[in-house]
Amino acid sequence: MANNKALTQKKRRSWNTTVFLKQLMAISGLFFVVFILFHSYGNLKIFAGPEAYNGYAHHLRTMFMPILPYEGLLWILRVGLIVFLVVHLYAAAATWKRSNRARGSRYQVKKSASNAYAARTMRYGGVILGLFIIFHLLHFTTKTIQVGDKAAYAAGEVDGVSQAPYLMMQTTFSHWYMVLVYALGVGALCLHIGHGIWSALQSFGWLRKNTKSLIIIISGLVGLLVFVVFMAPPLYLLFTGGVH
Repeated sequence: MANNKALTQKKRRSWNTTVFLKQLMAISGLFFVVFILFHSYGNLKIFAGPEAYNGYAHHLRTMFMPILPYEGLLWILRVGLIVFLVVHLYAAAATWKRSNRARGSRYQVKKSASNAYAARTMRYGGVILGLFIIFHLLHFTTKTIQVGDKAAYAAGEVDGVSQAPYLMMQTTFSHWYMVLVYALGVGALCLHIGHGIWSALQSFGWLRKNTKSLIIIISGLVGLLVFVVFMAPPLYLLFTGGVH
């Protein structure tokens, strides 16, 4: 009985440790990185023209039909993103709160001195990223915010495929200031990803002295890759106007 009670208490403590919270952030962050990589890859369809890009957007809404309803997969992804976002924010807030509480210790002072820049980048960059995500959803998902030609957001269908996705991208990124807004938002995202990969590997105990430099380089390259892939379509539309 005593052993069972001790085991139960140990399990409860393990669920409340800072290490576990960081692992929650790492797992939820990994889900976002995979989603972002697929999302950025899909946006490259813009280079193939309106038919390819609109067809891709249509396919996302009809994938796995009739097993799933129309937009079924998208709703599963949306719910998953919300769940993982809540987990990520909770773990980040709890970790930050504990970090502030322990700031007086010698270890924490030393740790803060070595990681202060990275911590500030993640904290303030996370706020910028959160605001950008809200704007992005209001812009391209709910269409509450409309930039450029408003008729593009209500474009009709051709052979059952909506023409709006390509036209929304085209009219949005014909304005240089929108390209700048997305560059700032995606920049915050990529800094978050770069440090997040390094932090996640550290949380799982995979960071070693002999691999630290390599992992920092790889993390930075992943962030840079996402930035380049995400910003290629907006820059292409800004300088070429796309296909009319």
